[in-house]
Amino acid sequence: MSRYMSRLTAAALTVSGLAFGATFANAQDIAGSTVAFLMPDQGSTRYEEHDHPGFVAEMKKLCDSCKVLYLNADADVTKQQQQFNSVITQGAKVVVLDPVDSAAAASLVHNAQAQGVKVIAYDRPIPDTKADFYVSFDNKAIGKAIAASLVEHLKAKGVSSDGDVGVLQINGSPTDAAAGLIKDGIHEGLKTGSYKTLAEFDTPNWAPSNAQQWAAGQISRFGNKIVGVVAANDGTGGGAIAAFKAAGVDPVPPVTGNDATIAALQLVIAGDQYNTISKPSEIVAAAAANVAVQLLKGETPKAETTLYDTPSQLFVPAVVTQENLKAEIIDKKIQTAAQLCTDRYAEGCKKLGIE
Repeated sequence: MSRYMSRLTAAALTVSGLAFGATFANAQDIAGSTVAFLMPDQGSTRYEEHDHPGFVAEMKKLCDSCKVLYLNADADVTKQQQQFNSVITQGAKVVVLDPVDSAAAASLVHNAQAQGVKVIAYDRPIPDTKADFYVSFDNKAIGKAIAASLVEHLKAKGVSSDGDVGVLQINGSPTDAAAGLIKDGIHEGLKTGSYKTLAEFDTPNWAPSNAQQWAAGQISRFGNKIVGVVAANDGTGGGAIAAFKAAGVDPVPPVTGNDATIAALQLVIAGDQYNTISKPSEIVAAAAANVAVQLLKGETPKAETTLYDTPSQLFVPAVVTQENLKAEIIDKKIQTAAQLCTDRYAEGCKKLGIE
């Protein structure tokens, strides 16, 4: 656990350092420039609550006169293509793109670059072409971490892997390359134990309702043979939990998540969800803003690694369970007790020392 937390701290310091350097660079060279920030959907609340505000705040620090165009595609590929073309028409010189469909986004990158517009792939990579930069959390590491955490938990609880018991695996959208990386990581994480995968599902558009419907079918099929669920994010995990509750399963088998949404953190507090991933999106949003400013200036941003032939900066965040929720979420001021400890969650907060 300490490895994830230490790297998250290092990530924050890295972004802080980038911001410091850029602040005193030639800001007048890019005054009035336009940058676009295009997000994929509203299935996860993170884009509206964290990514967009974080990007705007960092851009304001680095280039107060720069204009930020923000649009959300609502999981519609055609809508995102229209939005992408629109922001270029409006003069965007750098587009930060979190694609609805990673394959379809390749043509957008080609079209932009042909017009001298830089493209930063954000959160989800664009495997079929080389973007100018890629900024994200390390999605494969996230998948491995949540799955390995679940395996460790099952072992610690003495849950046998013998016989016909096993876990369900709920992946993200099949059109999202980041979901593919999380999926690969989950496979690696599950290999740290001997629990078999009973069934696996790629969730269209990451929609919780799709995950819930599929999970309901698997509950009918496997019943108490299900000892855990590895879900790729909090929405799909929440869908699985809802399916178990609707089926009258009590207690709900341990379910993973990713994104540390308020709803998921409350489920962790209540004991309905086993883990999630705390990845303050403001960190990657700030990094994307720094890269955008460097590209506007004609500079070459420093890459820590390369992914899909694209220079990349990847951050590895922390796994959160009941054991460290207070330290990772409350003490680090990612969320407050007032936000989390409402109504039926108040008693759980007390047990975890959250007041």
